Amino acid sequence: MLPRSLSNFMNAFTSSDHTTYPFATTNRQDFNNLLSVYLDATLNPLLKEDDFAQEGWRIGPSNPGQQVESGEVDDQLVFKGVVYNEMKGQMSDASYLYYIKFQDHIFPAINNSGGDPQKMTYLTYEDLKAFHAKNYHPSNARLFTYGDMPLLDHIAEISPRLEQFGQSEADRAVRTPIDLSTGPLEYTVEGPTDPLVDKDMQYKTSTSWLTGDTSNVPETFALRIMSSLLLDGYGSPLYRGLIESGLGPDWSPNTGFDTSGKIGIFSVGLNGVKKQDIPKVKEAINTCLHDVYKKGFEQSKIDGFLHQAELGLKHKTANFGMGIMQRLQPAWFNGSDPFDLLAWNDTVDTFKANCAQPGYLEGLLKKYLLNDHCLTFTMEPDESYGAKLVEEENARLSGKIADVSKSAGDKSKVRAKLIAKESALLEAQSKAPNEDLSCLPSVHIHDIPRQKERKDVRDSKIGDVNVQWREASTNGLTYVRAINELEGLPADLRMLMPLFTDSLMRLGTKQKTMEQLEDAIKLKTGGIAVSYHSTTSPHDTQRATEGLSLSGYALDKNVKDMYELLATILRETSFDGPEAEGRIRELLQSAANGALDAISGAGHSYARRFAEAGLTPQGLLNEQVGGLTQIQQIALLASRSPSEGLSDVVSKLKAIQGFALSNSSSFRTAIICGPESVSSNESALQNFLSTLDESPVIPSTDSPQAPGAAYDPKAFFPLPYQVYYSALSLPTVSYTHPASAPLQILSQLLTHKHLHHEIREKGGAYGGGAYSRGLSGLFGFYSYRDPNPQNTLKIIYDAGRWARDKQWTEQDIEEAKLSVFQGVDAPESVSEEGMTRFLSGVDEDMEQRKREQLLDVKIEDVVDVAQKYLVDGMADARVAILGEDKGWFRTADGWSSKRLQTAQDAADEGVA
Repeated sequence: MLPRSLSNFMNAFTSSDHTTYPFATTNRQDFNNLLSVYLDATLNPLLKEDDFAQEGWRIGPSNPGQQVESGEVDDQLVFKGVVYNEMKGQMSDASYLYYIKFQDHIFPAINNSGGDPQKMTYLTYEDLKAFHAKNYHPSNARLFTYGDMPLLDHIAEISPRLEQFGQSEADRAVRTPIDLSTGPLEYTVEGPTDPLVDKDMQYKTSTSWLTGDTSNVPETFALRIMSSLLLDGYGSPLYRGLIESGLGPDWSPNTGFDTSGKIGIFSVGLNGVKKQDIPKVKEAINTCLHDVYKKGFEQSKIDGFLHQAELGLKHKTANFGMGIMQRLQPAWFNGSDPFDLLAWNDTVDTFKANCAQPGYLEGLLKKYLLNDHCLTFTMEPDESYGAKLVEEENARLSGKIADVSKSAGDKSKVRAKLIAKESALLEAQSKAPNEDLSCLPSVHIHDIPRQKERKDVRDSKIGDVNVQWREASTNGLTYVRAINELEGLPADLRMLMPLFTDSLMRLGTKQKTMEQLEDAIKLKTGGIAVSYHSTTSPHDTQRATEGLSLSGYALDKNVKDMYELLATILRETSFDGPEAEGRIRELLQSAANGALDAISGAGHSYARRFAEAGLTPQGLLNEQVGGLTQIQQIALLASRSPSEGLSDVVSKLKAIQGFALSNSSSFRTAIICGPESVSSNESALQNFLSTLDESPVIPSTDSPQAPGAAYDPKAFFPLPYQVYYSALSLPTVSYTHPASAPLQILSQLLTHKHLHHEIREKGGAYGGGAYSRGLSGLFGFYSYRDPNPQNTLKIIYDAGRWARDKQWTEQDIEEAKLSVFQGVDAPESVSEEGMTRFLSGVDEDMEQRKREQLLDVKIEDVVDVAQKYLVDGMADARVAILGEDKGWFRTADGWSSKRLQTAQDAADEGVA
């Protein structure tokens, strides 16, 4: 249905005790189409055995029909399957692995929501059918709709579908965690090592308590507030007692208050702990909790969180309905009344009344956490963990093959039988793209208005500063975005921008601690942020601008305070304080500690950034600030010895602070507010600008070239993952170029008509497709959690020729246009109105021209750009692949190996 819909969201969410099938669209006919298909697909699926083999698991040759270098056919038998490979990739994320193993111990009654690859291969096709027959039944379901379409229309569509079912025997028992009343309990499991982190700081540990029944909405709300008071922010007691004290650089993956089950679970722990400090973590947690109980919670901090809750209700978002659904569903399945959960004002009023009683939150703290009825869970590093996984998988594979041999006879017959099944599946998969889909409903291109709805904006000036105004209904809120362009920024300072912006929210000033600033931010704003910004010119892909972005929102009456807070953190943050260098090291170690897991969660994006870095200025900026080059720098800085220090880094951060703000033509601002607050906003902005220097100078530096600045055309990053992530990128045209529109259509055609079938369904990768980034002027391909990147690359290299020679139909083109307009016409939050123009320079006239060009794309346009930019342009392609080094990628074939290093690695190589 993806290319037959104008949906803004279509997916499925697998949880430990329920699965959700959500969709969203702003088109009434599209909603009815999707409702019909979703009901049919979930309640009456075909569930063919081929689907189970493709999506679940099977045993087959790793490269059916493909030859290896010797000329022989590669028919090595392996486990295959889309979800099997997905979860192998997911389990390569050490943080996810820790969380899942923790859940296995504290809550064994529920399921691993994604599936454990080691257990998945014991699931049979018959098991799947029986599970669906038992559980996928109306009497075991919850239905949720949100929007402005009449509810009676939904009921009229849904009721006949449900009435055909009788009563079911589904298991509707509500599960609970293990009993901790006789605690404490302690468990230790093995996990992988992290090559980017100090070898002595590889342990993860946490302590958890059970709380009350989550259907008690007022108490659960109070416990959420208590959890936030204990954990949120650099000034929170547990942060100071655990991370700031040096026991570990970051929270463990399960830290926080989990209300997804019938019984709440409060956990707190650390990553990156030294072995000798494991017992100290639990001791420090208990010390902090007892200290808080004695001192009590500060009312001003409670007021800050309540203020955030108030602004959260006023803040209009485009995905509000989806957010409500996600908030309701866990408790709804665990016996809570969803209308109790929606009675927000009543819950807050009850909390305020309870808090008026002395010691209310402290009483909850004592009731649930000041005891030893807890579970401590630790993951210790094992350098042979990856090898043990391979050994276990090989043994499991041998066992499964032995099971097949009982019916097939000798080993050669087993291989022949499995290869024959794989061939039959490949044949079925080859026919899938040509299936007759006429039974599926669809919206049509004439459902898309040719004229885009315009959101009026106007421009003004305050001195040399350009100001963009968008007046809209904002529920009494003002949204501010500002950019200070930085021309001529040296690479070494650019690569420190993420650390600089993190430091602003960590170090505090000479007059105020970060805790005091955090309290003020919560009490006066809905949040403020400072970040790096860059964009490509819509007219020229070889021109890019960069700068520092400021953003925030607040009640209209608090806008002046918001500007003062932004000015304070940018101008007064103290990089000279006695604790500054230690806290900067703390930020670096925290970032390095989570880097490997961050890559495993979005490896295709990191591969794409690296590939694009050699093609355009914008690609280079993105890689240096948010790619593998940035992660390499973080790892090197985080692993510096205390004796080496970070004085050079601190000096550069201070230099950035010197030119971060300016009252000049390089500074521009966008304000979104109600008409009634324009005058007060203009006055507040004018006061803010009057405090800034006019033209601070960006220093030039004589530093060596930035690490990794030479981006090889074919790069392989050896990383300890069980699957691969790949990207290939090509330079194309600017946003305003006529070829930009057919390139966008081509990317959708390739994804839905070719790459999804070849890379995911036949190749077994969890994801794969093509993209066209109109503003960046780049076209590319990717695969995600891919067991076979060599085969994927062959498919990608041939994709342009395939698209050029394909006999496209008008329906193919129409479906691709529908896919593109899902993003073009997606609902927009009020805080984002006018932001495309402000951030990238793409105004509404350009957007309207692009809209018309997209609607007018013809078959011959697609064929022309396929030839010119994919076939002829493939010589300019850049490729990056991440994953385990099995000797596939060799320098003789033009590949370069890019191993991520720590400072110790670099030092060792220097000695060698």
